[in-house]
Amino acid sequence: MANSYAQPILRTGDLAEALRVARQLLEVADTSTIEVDLEAVARTPRELDGLLEQMPEAEWWAYGPDRSGSSDDGDLPSDHLPVFLRDWSRPVHAVEVFLSAAGSAPAMVRWDFDGWPAAPEVGLGPGGTRGAYVTLAANARDLDLETPAGVHTVFVHVKQIEAERAPWLAAQVGLRVIGELVMAPL
Repeated sequence: MANSYAQPILRTGDLAEALRVARQLLEVADTSTIEVDLEAVARTPRELDGLLEQMPEAEWWAYGPDRSGSSDDGDLPSDHLPVFLRDWSRPVHAVEVFLSAAGSAPAMVRWDFDGWPAAPEVGLGPGGTRGAYVTLAANARDLDLETPAGVHTVFVHVKQIEAERAPWLAAQVGLRVIGELVMAPL
């Protein structure tokens, strides 16, 4: 994933609404090729078991300062809770099952696709793959999943030099941006 800049367009306590908005954004996008990246923070053995069932090939590492343990070291994740899990290039149909397994754990779904369409109203041609993502942060307000919350946040990603595309995209689904444009983590 190339660096992108993300801007929130929805915060809601209703996960189904957040998924609906994410899917509406995907209808605007060029999704000739699409895949999904998944991330979550498991804090309990139950969360970990549910997530690993859906992400058996996930990379993981101990979450938090001064913590050690990772999949690279051959450790058991259950010995290092809380852990951060990441799984790349999943099919689109994995999203609902993943979010169900995450339950109330902070989790992230990032749809990666071919690009955004032209936005002539703001002077932009079609956008390419760099910077073209939609992210749903479930049970979190931020892309890093650092602040668990009882809300779900939908972000649009754009190239920094095309920042005006984010409010345009929000308007395409009847919304507006609700926060600052920030560099998205890799």
